Amino acid sequence: MQLVTIPLAREGIPFVLACVAAVVLAALWARSGGWGVRSAAPALFVALTLFVAYFFRDPERTIPPDPDVVVSPADGRVMSVGRVDGEDFMAGTATRVTIFLNIFNVHVQRAPLGGRVGHYAYHPGRYLPAWREEASSDNERASLGLETDAGPLLVRQIAGLVARRIVTYPREGDTVIRGDRIGLIRFGSRVDLFLPPDWPVTVEAGDAVRGGETAVARVPGHARHPVPASPAPGDGGCS
Repeated sequence: MQLVTIPLAREGIPFVLACVAAVVLAALWARSGGWGVRSAAPALFVALTLFVAYFFRDPERTIPPDPDVVVSPADGRVMSVGRVDGEDFMAGTATRVTIFLNIFNVHVQRAPLGGRVGHYAYHPGRYLPAWREEASSDNERASLGLETDAGPLLVRQIAGLVARRIVTYPREGDTVIRGDRIGLIRFGSRVDLFLPPDWPVTVEAGDAVRGGETAVARVPGHARHPVPASPAPGDGGCS
């Protein structure tokens, strides 16, 4: 018999182990009382363990072969696509693609394009519902700016009403490959992707997207410039 395994994000392992321990303790407690009404406790903790493992799942993704495809940084549903101002890393003006993640979506984020991390900033903040417009600027958030051979882009991880922890793997100076894992947000959240305003966006509000697989935009032909085949000495890849 072949065992079915669930690939987990490393941040989820302590939570799953804690739930398994709770199952064992609940079973011992129920058995010591002759089971009876106590027998429901182990079943509840088993259900909780399965949900936590499901939440922290980290499935492999098939990255599109076309190098000019900008892949979605997150699983979820597109809330909006529109022009915004005031993003310094994007030279002030950008197209923002907002993706909402519910608790049933995969919560691992991925790099939309390959490049060098030129900006990282973490801002503590509020925990407004992630679908509200002001969540992008008022909520706890982490911003990761990538310098790609086609131009800059920015991924912003935003905590929501339930989310209380943002994890971002790479830091300034690191290099990432398109589709690399770049972070995770726990328990419901939002991800904003900021693109140069002349890049054509291929999704619209209401579309479901998958991180690392769904094309959300394309790099214009005039924007692509040749880059070295390998990273500069001292740069480290992140996955």
